[in-house]
Amino acid sequence: MTEAKKDAPWLFRTYAGHSTAKASNALYRTNLAKGQTGLSVAFDLPTQTGYDSDHELSRGEVGKVGVPVNHLGDMRALFDEIPLEQMNTSMTINATAPWLLALYIAVAEEQGADVSKLQGTVQNDIIKEYLSRGTYICPPKPSLRMITDVAAYTQKHLPKWNPMNVCSYHLQEAGATPEQELAFALATACAVLDDLKGKVTPEDFPNMVGRISFFVNAGIRFITEMCKMRAFVDLWDEILLDRYGITDAKYRRFRYGVQVNSLGLTEQQPENNVYRILIEMLAVTLSKKARARAVQLPAWNEALGLPRPWDQQWSLRMQQILAYETDLLEYGDLFDGNPAVDAKVAALKQGAREELAQIDAMGGAVASIEYMKGRLVEANAERIARIEGNETVVVGVNRWTEAAPSPLTAGDGAIMVVDEAAERDQIERLTQWRATRDEAAVKTALATLREACADGRNVMPASIAAAKAGATTGEWGATVRTAFGQYRGPTGVSKNRSNRTEGLDPIREAVSAVSSRLGRQLKFLVGKPGLDGHSNGAEQIAARARDCGMDIHYDGIRLTPVEIVTAAAEQEAHVVGLSILSGSHLPLIAETMERMKAAGLGNIPVVVGGIIPEDDAAKLRAMGVAAVYTPKDFELNRIMLDIVALVDPTPVAAE
Repeated sequence: MTEAKKDAPWLFRTYAGHSTAKASNALYRTNLAKGQTGLSVAFDLPTQTGYDSDHELSRGEVGKVGVPVNHLGDMRALFDEIPLEQMNTSMTINATAPWLLALYIAVAEEQGADVSKLQGTVQNDIIKEYLSRGTYICPPKPSLRMITDVAAYTQKHLPKWNPMNVCSYHLQEAGATPEQELAFALATACAVLDDLKGKVTPEDFPNMVGRISFFVNAGIRFITEMCKMRAFVDLWDEILLDRYGITDAKYRRFRYGVQVNSLGLTEQQPENNVYRILIEMLAVTLSKKARARAVQLPAWNEALGLPRPWDQQWSLRMQQILAYETDLLEYGDLFDGNPAVDAKVAALKQGAREELAQIDAMGGAVASIEYMKGRLVEANAERIARIEGNETVVVGVNRWTEAAPSPLTAGDGAIMVVDEAAERDQIERLTQWRATRDEAAVKTALATLREACADGRNVMPASIAAAKAGATTGEWGATVRTAFGQYRGPTGVSKNRSNRTEGLDPIREAVSAVSSRLGRQLKFLVGKPGLDGHSNGAEQIAARARDCGMDIHYDGIRLTPVEIVTAAAEQEAHVVGLSILSGSHLPLIAETMERMKAAGLGNIPVVVGGIIPEDDAAKLRAMGVAAVYTPKDFELNRIMLDIVALVDPTPVAAE
């Protein structure tokens, strides 16, 4: 009996990068040897936001959530002994995508590669950065221009390269409903295609459309998520045919990669995350019609800290078992003609069309950023409220919380920690790089880049020339900031209270009583020090504090400790809340606490939230931090009561 012919499996990836380019290179080569079939590069926050490792804002962020790449030498080290002409490389980079692609091309040329054969993707989706992830540099319009500059350049020079992932992944992480995820991502794609039409010929446009890919999220409601992917397939086909006149069906194919949901990974009973990741993977692999082209899975312990190579290997094995041990790839689509699936897909498409019509009426995705941001914050607030109210069950969090201790988290080394010396080492090599390059060549190349930004030329040729001359990521970022201006995105946190009242009356009474004793409304300043753009937690804390009657001050992301302390003084804050998810909490909080004391504000209680190991939490409390909250502290009303207790002056007055 002959074996049934199997479909080819998707690309197996793990999202990886940390500490230094050399350390990340060793990890990539190890993962490739274990059967990974594509690279997915994670860059650190300074690299993502266009700063060098020695910039003030980079302190504590270097090598924490990805690899630092400051210049051509770092990119060489990152891909040492990895033949780029044979590789399929996904780079999760957005604001600095033109620059990182320029460095990649320069290294490929040094390897002797045929650049026209390079395969891979730069994520290159700026609009979702304003809505959810926060690693933008410039205002929306010039950012859109740079997206399409990359696309137009690859059309001529890198015909196998995907110039953009429309990234709905972070939209779901920010709380988007499936309908919002569909609509906001498709609106972003339309904005890009509308701009791209002016940069490529009508003959080349269909081919360019066919190379726009998507990067999506798959959550735990895996039937809904599978139906969402089928809805994506149908809606994308519909939009390309009706709105853009793409008649060749192969160019209308919905091509996507996926990382399954990290938002739902729990700090409590983290071993349960293995099952969550597996179930979420099924949503993007079971349906042949809507199967992912590439899959990367988080590690079970990412709610605790940085995963180890073994943790990433475990996630890779999950994909390999599904693809090679099961018979999934021997069958056609399992859901065609299923009435329940068809009804759900139809409902999702209808909801997405209605949301898309609203965005179109407002002038498209770029014009609707503030509207979409507000919708995400409110949707996320509703999601959290359902968990708090036990309407949404999360095993180990709000039900079945009693459990045996996990042996997986026991002992030293259960969570990988970035070597503290890595940042110092990176800065030393950056200093040496600057000292040995041709300064005149760098200045000339950056001047050419600045002129290209100003006169509308494609920024890619000038970026490649700057990369080869020895310019740094921070210098490229400073050049485009000078040319296009800085930008601070909307927070999505309205000054007006929501209609949410569940459990708030006692807290409002407590806030009112404390405010009366203070002589003015309790003032709560929420700040995000450093480069971490994951603002969901800060937004939800600010919104709940507002609904509880506090006077909130929240300026959004990417603040220095100096700016936070200055705001605390100017606002006469009664309590300061700091949110950091990037792992830079120790140095940034230490500096903030020192500056608070120096400014005479040491009496103001400071609370901190983030993915913070208990050892680090103890260090923060020793610095004088009043309270530390981690993902396990999901009950926002309890946090609000804690804040009221911290600033209540009654015990002081009674002395």
